[in-house]
Amino acid sequence: MSSGGATKAARLVAIVCAAQVFVQLGAGYWPVLLPDLMGRWSLTNSEAGWITSAFYAAYMCAVPVLVTLTDRIDAKRVYLFGVGCTTIAHVAFGALAEGFWSAFLLRGLAGLGWAGTYMTGLKLLADQVDARMMSRAVTGHAASIGISGAASYVLGEVLAQAFGWRLAFASAGLTASIAWLTVALAVPGRPAPPKPAGPEPALFDFRPVLRNRSAFAYSLAYCVHTLEMNALRGWGVAFLVWVAASTGRAGELLSPAVVVTVLGLLGTLVSVLGNEASIRFGRRRLVAAAMMLSIVTGAIIGFAGSTGYWIAVALIVLYGAIIWLDSSSLTAGAAGAADPARRGATLAVHSMLGYAGGFVGPLAVGWTLDLSGGMSPLGWGLGFLVIAVLMAMALAAFLIIRPRDLEGDRAG
Repeated sequence: MSSGGATKAARLVAIVCAAQVFVQLGAGYWPVLLPDLMGRWSLTNSEAGWITSAFYAAYMCAVPVLVTLTDRIDAKRVYLFGVGCTTIAHVAFGALAEGFWSAFLLRGLAGLGWAGTYMTGLKLLADQVDARMMSRAVTGHAASIGISGAASYVLGEVLAQAFGWRLAFASAGLTASIAWLTVALAVPGRPAPPKPAGPEPALFDFRPVLRNRSAFAYSLAYCVHTLEMNALRGWGVAFLVWVAASTGRAGELLSPAVVVTVLGLLGTLVSVLGNEASIRFGRRRLVAAAMMLSIVTGAIIGFAGSTGYWIAVALIVLYGAIIWLDSSSLTAGAAGAADPARRGATLAVHSMLGYAGGFVGPLAVGWTLDLSGGMSPLGWGLGFLVIAVLMAMALAAFLIIRPRDLEGDRAG
């Protein structure tokens, strides 16, 4: 790539990453306000889990269609649709949410919006940068989302305390609209790809994607990775609030929202470093090590964290860092192992599997809490232990399939 082409590609990456920062600023508002809204609306743990999971259910259903469409039409158009849905969902949540069903439906709309935003933003980059920049573009894309998502926890808490939770959600709609304008005005469109000489493959035929063992292995690991990540993000604040109250440490300087923000920022850094480690030491080796560490930490966090607030804080931050360690490595692995002609479909399957896990994770914790009698040391211990068991099953599958490292990775 010429210096001019490299500069143009770097500018595109910077623009898309900046837009993702703005659209992701509302990501943490629901989980950080969950304890308050559970009380306001008299929600059970299971109902709160359903509202959290509605986002991932809508995403899971929509992403195979929206991201696969980018193999035929400009990813920019799909991206703008997604950000538009996100904008409407946040504004409507602030104006209309009154209880379980309204919150459930509007979080579902937000999930539809994210289905047209997250992987389509990545596909937009993949269509316009070369292979050499691709792995680091994936990392930069993930980092921008991670930093913004982490900051959203503290921002949501601050805005809700200053202006009320309804205006906090409305502000998330405003920042998402800035993302829409940024991409609409500053990102060039992509001409339609040339038609193949032979018969055109069916657009929604995912069988070739599923036969790609390496890409599928990374996507399967991503499924449980996202399950684990969203269980922690969805319930992390509530867990720390409960520990603080039950141990008499409420009102600590390092509040639960601040802890989860620190977790997200640290996780973003670890994700970037993890991808670089994948390149240097082998992607398969890094992913397997991260999964083993998360199994051990997940098995003890609920039991040990319930004994003291600062123990819980330390374990939450450690667990988050381990979870994020292979985040970019998994997505870069799936994208890099994909057939270029089916990269959109591959990312669609990857993202669908990931958010299927994201749907299950918060529900699994909520159900376990209710089945074990509510929030208690036993309930939290079993809730996180369930996640660790699912990760152990995913690790076994990953090792059996044995995906290849990417070109440029040191063999693992």
